[in-house]
Amino acid sequence: MKSPLFSDFEPVSAKAWKQKIQVDLKGADYNDTLVWQSLEGINVKPTYHGDDAIENIKIPGNPSHWNIAQNIFIDDIAIANSLALNAMLRGAEALILTSEKPFSIAEMFKDFNFGNVTLYFDFKFLEEDFVMELQKFLSAKKATYYFNLDPIGKLTEEGNWFQNQKSDLVTLDRLAKKFPSQHILSVDIRVYQNAGATMVQQLAYGLCHAHEYLGSISSISEAKSELVFNISVGSNYFFEIAKIRALRHLYAMLAEEYGATQTCHIIAQPSMRNKTIYDYNSNMLRTTTECMSAVLGGANTICNLPYDALYHKSNEFGERISRNQLLILKEESYFDAVANPADGSYYIESLTKELAEKALSLFKDIEKNGGLLTQLISGTIQKKIKESAAKEQHLFDEGKLVLLGTNKHPNLNDRMKDDLELYPFTKIKPRKTLISPITSKRLAEVNEKNRLENEEN
Repeated sequence: MKSPLFSDFEPVSAKAWKQKIQVDLKGADYNDTLVWQSLEGINVKPTYHGDDAIENIKIPGNPSHWNIAQNIFIDDIAIANSLALNAMLRGAEALILTSEKPFSIAEMFKDFNFGNVTLYFDFKFLEEDFVMELQKFLSAKKATYYFNLDPIGKLTEEGNWFQNQKSDLVTLDRLAKKFPSQHILSVDIRVYQNAGATMVQQLAYGLCHAHEYLGSISSISEAKSELVFNISVGSNYFFEIAKIRALRHLYAMLAEEYGATQTCHIIAQPSMRNKTIYDYNSNMLRTTTECMSAVLGGANTICNLPYDALYHKSNEFGERISRNQLLILKEESYFDAVANPADGSYYIESLTKELAEKALSLFKDIEKNGGLLTQLISGTIQKKIKESAAKEQHLFDEGKLVLLGTNKHPNLNDRMKDDLELYPFTKIKPRKTLISPITSKRLAEVNEKNRLENEEN
């Protein structure tokens, strides 16, 4: 029998490590030199050790495998069908189908092999009859599908309900009662991250969001289906792994109080906030690490962001590269070989615990003061996110938060003015809204506007 690896070495205690570090610092202060504080208010130490008694947090529902997803926008049915079939042929295991209006179901799913794909819907409308028709069709095909209906998500991002609060929630309740084993609801917290919210805020607002549904739709707690969370993943690698784990942990605690299914289903996508139009190939590096965080954190499905999504219309090359990034992670880098690989990491366990505790504290404070909808209507949530975004923007403007090729080592010979097919900056449509919508904004926008204005023709 082989002896344990490194058995010839004596174990080193946490105290011994710290003493050695103190010696090497040659009089410099340990906390000032090596301990840094994140935007979430977490003090990050240079070492984490088993002596610190870091407990393994229970993470229900961590998946044993993850799906590669492709986003398809349904406008022209024939084109959408062709894109979907091509994506599946080239490695997509899931499709996220976005539509602004009802469509021909039979035409959209012509020639589909439903046994090889998971379907997620992102409807920009809420029509009960269409959902029922689609459910009947997909059930007959024995498809795996998630409707992802989220009126509160529409409210946060656009400022209005589909119809009104009462009507939207009644519709969800009826659908949940009719299809108790189907995945009807979702909680979209991507807008919080893309607008500049801290991870603690993202988790707390997402938990409040789920609480609104569990508290107002009685049939949800009776259903056997999982709630779906749509999340954005940023570039703080280990923190993002811990964020996803903390989300599962927190939701299980909340769902247990309602007697609902304690596991949730997570769809992850790279953040838009740190993407750039200059030195755009750096976006591939950013999305790769963000997808890695999503895998290691335990996302069920990952939909990558094309490197040119900011300034190019959807195109075959950009979509293929983004899909191939995930295929390389899964098939060549063995990121699908181990379930829950972050389990037992002292650093990640510590981050998970601290994020969960801080998010739970904020959640309790929001609920004590009226809940998510009340604070959205009063503008409190929007104000808090703007404050967090301003701090992050200040770090970027000072060069302390680096985006390579933009505020660090920019290539001043880059020319983008003639390559913009899409407007890459924040657009605010003047319209009457019930609340002030939460607006996504990238860190590099002001920098890029100045560079575009100063480009030589």
